This record gives sequence, structure tokens and C-alpha cells, in this order.
Amino acid sequence: MSKRLYIETVGCQMNVLDSEMVVADLKRHGYELVGSPREADTVLFNTCSVREHAEEKIYSALGKLRQAKERNPEKTIGVMGCMAQKDQQLIFQRAPFVDLIVGPGQLQQIPTLLNNIRDGQGRQLAVSLGRKSGSQERIRRSHETFDPLRDPSMRPTPFQAYLRIQIGCDKFCTYCVVPMTRGPEQGRSPEQILSEAKVLADQGCVEITLLGQTVNSYRYTDEAGQVTRMSDLLRQLHEIEGLRRLKFVTNYPKDMTEELLQTIRDLPKCSTYLHVPAQSGSDEQLKRMRRGYTVADYLEMMERIERILPDAAVSSDFIVGFCGETEEDFQQTIELVRRCRFKNSFIFKYSVRAGTKASERMEDDVPEEVKTRRNNELLAVQDEISAEDNQRFIGQTVEILVEGPSKRAQKKKDDGPLCQMMGRTLCDRIVVYDGNRRQAGQFLPIEISDATATTLIGRVKTVHTGPQLFQLQGTGE
Repeated sequence: MSKRLYIETVGCQMNVLDSEMVVADLKRHGYELVGSPREADTVLFNTCSVREHAEEKIYSALGKLRQAKERNPEKTIGVMGCMAQKDQQLIFQRAPFVDLIVGPGQLQQIPTLLNNIRDGQGRQLAVSLGRKSGSQERIRRSHETFDPLRDPSMRPTPFQAYLRIQIGCDKFCTYCVVPMTRGPEQGRSPEQILSEAKVLADQGCVEITLLGQTVNSYRYTDEAGQVTRMSDLLRQLHEIEGLRRLKFVTNYPKDMTEELLQTIRDLPKCSTYLHVPAQSGSDEQLKRMRRGYTVADYLEMMERIERILPDAAVSSDFIVGFCGETEEDFQQTIELVRRCRFKNSFIFKYSVRAGTKASERMEDDVPEEVKTRRNNELLAVQDEISAEDNQRFIGQTVEILVEGPSKRAQKKKDDGPLCQMMGRTLCDRIVVYDGNRRQAGQFLPIEISDATATTLIGRVKTVHTGPQLFQLQGTGE
């Protein structure tokens, strides 16, 4: 019987990594990856529950497969990831033709569950325990990760990879489902992480992005009581031959310590790009969100970053229209953005998430049109700041890791060797230039000649010395 697999992934980098591992596991069991649901015998959706839009996108995609399932009952359709953990039986109710539901903690069971379906055992459901459904140890063990099974072909590029150092979250922000869908916060052992990083380096990865829900909160205590923190882990990873860049997302403000910042400063491979969500500039809203810090705390963190890492680029997340947000609260958020001058911000309109404290105890009382206006207004402020700050790079030379053709080049669908290429600086700024596809994976110095709010534009920096042509090393970010 053929085993043709199609997988579609929405959501965060953690989901991208989960999909890579599921594909690697299924390939070991004889599955072949195909490019569309139509070609596949097994269709899997790796899902996100952070926002309602992401869930509705999946239900819409499932609806399009109803007729295909009716024509071919042997076609297996599965939902995995955070939405599977959150909605569970609700998915079967809304899409009764779905065969498989698997939470993030049970992904290693997928080959067995698919075999059960093929053997006529009916629908399969595998999810983790709820946060109050047993002892802490039982709950932790129900949220497992099966790293380091990897499939290089599933990565965005052959020379960049994600590496999970932590699963779960214990922050319990009132708007967020992640503590319920991903389970308790657990750091992986440094031995596992280092072993996997060496495998990635041997596979040709020059840049690794460390993943965790609050990655800078990473902590692991071994049986002897030895504690490894994020700064210790970075120092160990920095020694791996072949790796040239270490990045990490997403950070929690209260855990951005002096020690961690000094470690980043002292390790040349560490990216000085720090994504640290603020979510609001209003203390009242932060309290409602249960974020665990005040605006003053956040500004103190920013001062610490500016003092220790003056060239760092900081980005943020914001939720507009959260329960009870007044116009004054929103203006305080605008003030925080203007004061911090983030490299960029990811701005979202609040949507109710079932199972969160906000959904149980608070009223979603900000009208949709007000949310939309605030979203657009805050985005305009951030774009203005980004455009102004990017102007300072004009005339500078920055070093980038070339990732491949730019979005513009991809839209043109020109397969020729010469096209507009895209890369990123150590501070994660996007740079485009006219180049050659063969430059993908190289570190190149780019002289910046123009800039927009989102992109630096330049050309490869070269210098003539006699009959030979030498490339300059990047002196910027």
C-alpha cells in the first residue's frame, strides 16, 4: 500500500520544527512526501491556537477535503499540534471525516496511530493530560518531545535550522492557550541539545535558532544538582565548530538578566537581535494580562540592553483591544513604542481563546472596529520608527547570511542564476541586493544604499587591489 504524505504547517517556529520531525519519523516508516493534498494518501495539518484566524484557516482547509474523503474513504486526514490538544473531540464534531487528532506531546506516536487507522481500528486520538488532570510528574510526562529526529529537506534552507531547548510554559498569561496546549515548562538536557547542535553543524548548518516559549528562562537541573542556564548553554554551543550564528526566540522580559546580556556581548556568534514581547504599554492592561511585570520593569530591561548591548536590535509583540483596554491604555502603548523604538513589532487584535482565564473571567468588550483602528494606528507608528532608524544604515557595510532569492524574485518565478537575493544581518535586519543564486549560504559584506521600513537595500562590497578582486569583511551588524 502506498504511503504518500502531505503536511501543511501554520503558526510559530516550534510548529515548523515539529513538522520537520514528524516527516523525518514517517520517512523512516516508508512515507514519501508529496506536494499537494490531492496526491497524498495521508494529509496532516500542524495547527496553531494562538489566534482564532489560525484555527479557522485549518477548519476551512479541512472542509475542502470533505469531498476527497467521500470519493476515497481510504484517504487519512489528521490534525496535529496545539489546536488538536485544545479542541480534541470538537474537531471530530466539526469535521467528522477527520481520522486522527494528535497533540504536540504525542507526535512520536503518529506512525503507530496511522497504522492503527490502516488496520481498521477507527479514529485515533492522542493528547496530553490537562494542567489539573494528574500529578505534576504525570502531566510533564504526557508532554514529550522526540527531538533530535531531523529531516534537512524540511528546513527553509539547508544551512539554517531550529533547535528546541525548552517545551511548555508556566507563565499563564490570561489571554494565552500555550500553557494548556504545550504543557509545563521543561528544559531539555544540555547534553541532548549539544549533541543535536553538532549533528546540525555536521549537516551544514551555519546558523541555529534556539526555540522556547520563553527561551531565556531556560534552566535544567541534572541528577547531581548541577544547574545549566541560558548563558551557560550559549557558551557551550559557541564552541561547536562550523556554527557561525546563534539566535534565540522568544524572550521573557523579567529573565533578560545582566549575566545573559553580558554573555551575548562576549560571544561573537550570538545574534544581538532580541525579541522581547511587551504586549501593552499600560500597567493596568499588563495586570489584566497577568504578564508579571510593569512598564517600569520593561523600561529597566531596555536600559540594561542599551547599556550592555548598545547595538542590539529589539523587537516586540503587542495585543490591541484586550479586555477592558481604554483609549488611555492604548495611548500608553503608543508611548512605549515611541520610547523604545523597536526594530519591528508584531501587532495583533485580541481574540478570545477558549480555556484561558480571559475567556472565563473577562468580557471581550472592545468593538472590532476599535481593535482594527488601534491595530492600524500602532502599526503606522512602528513603521515610521522602523523607516527612520533604517536610514542610519545607508552608507554602512553590513555582513549578511544570504538565505536565497528575495520575495520579489520568487514572485517573478525567474529560474535564471541572476536575481534579487535576500539575507539577514546578525541583528536580523533584512537586506536585499542584486546577486547570484549560488551565493545562498554565504556570508557577504553588503554596502547599504537605500532603506525602507522593512528592508535594507544594497550591493556586494568589493575592493580592487591590483589585478585581483577581494571581498571586504562586513563591518556592520
